[in-house]
Amino acid sequence: MAEQKTAYHHGDLPRALKSAALDLISEHGVTGFTLREAARRAGVTHAAPYRHFSDKSALLAALAEDGFSELRRRLEEAADQAGDDPLARFVSLAPAYVRFAVEQPSYFRVMYGFDAPDKMKYERLGEADDAAFAVLVEGVRMAQEKAAFIHGDTQRIAILAWLMVHGLAHAHIDGALTRRGIDADNIDEALAQGSELMMRGFLAGSG
Repeated sequence: MAEQKTAYHHGDLPRALKSAALDLISEHGVTGFTLREAARRAGVTHAAPYRHFSDKSALLAALAEDGFSELRRRLEEAADQAGDDPLARFVSLAPAYVRFAVEQPSYFRVMYGFDAPDKMKYERLGEADDAAFAVLVEGVRMAQEKAAFIHGDTQRIAILAWLMVHGLAHAHIDGALTRRGIDADNIDEALAQGSELMMRGFLAGSG
């Protein structure tokens, strides 16, 4: 507790509050805690958070913004590691996306859950969301430029691809896949099969 208060005096209160909020989301869900409880967990007075966050929703928006920034970083890293082939780069995004959800479920829930902060209200959050999604759009665009993907609305194709991967990620962290026999040990196999099916629909000449 003393260390957290010292961190606050050094200007790290926002970080301490976000860390506390992540722990509370893991324990109680996105709506299952108060800003006062986050302050208590961070080791500061209940009034201290208001120096940085107007309310709980603003704290959650800051958390979600961090999550989208990390997701974007992971997607870009996965694409870069895949090399120059546009199809390989595109396919690499699916496991990177799902792995983020598996490893950071609290972030994922505050980014995309039913009670996620309003991306229209918080401009920086909306921009972070758009920047992460832009990596997927760019992957589709590159594949289209190399005549590897079907022509058409790049944004719409990216949305369809995202829906498949996003659904898989959500189902996994909510336990739905485990009930169907897919868990952390064989999620990669499911991702490979899902990516193959998705690619068949997008490949040039598939129609």
